[in-house]
Amino acid sequence: MSPTHYPFLSVIILWPIFGAIATALVSDIKLSKRLALGTAIIECILTLIALSLFNSIEGNTYQLVEHYAWIPRLNINYALGVDGISILFLPMTALITLSAIIASWNSVQQLHRQHFALLLVLAGVTIGVFTATDTMLFFLFWELSLPPFFFLLGLWGIGPKRRSAAMKYTLFMLFGGVPLLFAILLLAINHATTINGSLPDALCFDIIKLLETPLADPLQLIVFSLFLLGFSTKSPLVPFHTWLPTATMEGPTQVTALLIGLKLGLYGILRFALPLAPVAAVEYSWALGILGAITLIYAGLIASQQTNLRRLLAYASISHVGLVIIGIASLTPQGLQGALFQLVNFTLISSSLMLIAGFIQHRIGSTEVLHLGGVAGVMPRLTSFYFLFMLASIALPGTSGFPAELLVIFGALSAHHSLGITALAGAVLSAAYMLSFTRRAFLGPITRSAVSQLHDLRPREIGLLCVPAIMIIALGFAPTYLLNINQTAVDAWLTHLLEPTKVERNEIAQLINP
Repeated sequence: MSPTHYPFLSVIILWPIFGAIATALVSDIKLSKRLALGTAIIECILTLIALSLFNSIEGNTYQLVEHYAWIPRLNINYALGVDGISILFLPMTALITLSAIIASWNSVQQLHRQHFALLLVLAGVTIGVFTATDTMLFFLFWELSLPPFFFLLGLWGIGPKRRSAAMKYTLFMLFGGVPLLFAILLLAINHATTINGSLPDALCFDIIKLLETPLADPLQLIVFSLFLLGFSTKSPLVPFHTWLPTATMEGPTQVTALLIGLKLGLYGILRFALPLAPVAAVEYSWALGILGAITLIYAGLIASQQTNLRRLLAYASISHVGLVIIGIASLTPQGLQGALFQLVNFTLISSSLMLIAGFIQHRIGSTEVLHLGGVAGVMPRLTSFYFLFMLASIALPGTSGFPAELLVIFGALSAHHSLGITALAGAVLSAAYMLSFTRRAFLGPITRSAVSQLHDLRPREIGLLCVPAIMIIALGFAPTYLLNINQTAVDAWLTHLLEPTKVERNEIAQLINP
């Protein structure tokens, strides 16, 4: 671990929360908006500074570390740190929060101060999820992300069933939180048992120590299953995916862009489920791959039947979650780096497409294909951005989607041919439903008078979309910058995961051939 004397990560977590308090307390709506915007901009700068301070050569160790006693009686600490796997999610979280605030500028019609304040609070606790190295602190931040989403969906949703959607989301997340807590407690108790310590004095929630603590094979399977169950609801994976299309149709598009762009569940699988139960993870990686393949193809087939842009993007996001799981399940450097790359693309590509859907919804009141024919003729700027993000989502060479999917496919093929072929089939299916919907919704003659009266993107909206557009092209032509950041961490992650399996094989070989 690389320690630091300045609590930089705490500043990044607390800054948007303090900004949220100031935004909520200011009575003037215009001033509150400016406060929220200024807070989000400074947060982006802070996260970029953290990225510049990060040493990718030592990316396998935690850096910018903070460690303070929180509940000493239970050995629960306020412990933060970032490595090559988590560091990129800090600027991505800040960027998508800034985008959501800008997209909400004129679309929110009530309780403006509270809306912007909740977006900032969500940014702070989300970064807490990505930086916590104490499992109980992680769980705290994980649960704290629930109330902002509940209120943002229920109070500012655009559908008639927005409160039901908010409740459905909440129930799914509460259901997922129970197995997570059980898994965390099992790991802590196992540590105390392993060192022959007494409870609660010997409990341990530090992820670094837990990674070094032996875990019996039967207990590994239980811990792995509990983590996978809990994180699958948030990711989401089939069959726990139904809350996302509902939230997408009923909630505000800037909030659903956050739900689609911030894949906390996939991060949890990477950070906790596999490395903390390495033997079970390797032994049942085939089951994880099958789960990813089912999610990829099933959600893709459902997406191909959609006539609403927002619902289409929701199922496309779920399908891409399956692709990420295939990359993780391959247990190869290429597959894992492709999965991490794809997580970045969720923020850049999927969330931007959802924001564009929100711009259309705000102007015409619908994103149904029957109401959209000929949009390209009256909104050329919006269409240009849409085409860029859409082509990136189907992995067109020259965009960031291409190296991400290519790495996942190569990793899957090297692990198991059937897994790689499934990933290829999912890529083809993705291109089919995205291109088909685009042709019907954006091209062709104008069929409704409301479309002919649409106004194209405003300068503020163009500026919002320019940043992810530039990053998509830059990472498409120069992906090595991103890959170099997490390469060392990926190698260390795989070594930790596969080493126990190699040791067991050597022991078996020695027994057979002494």
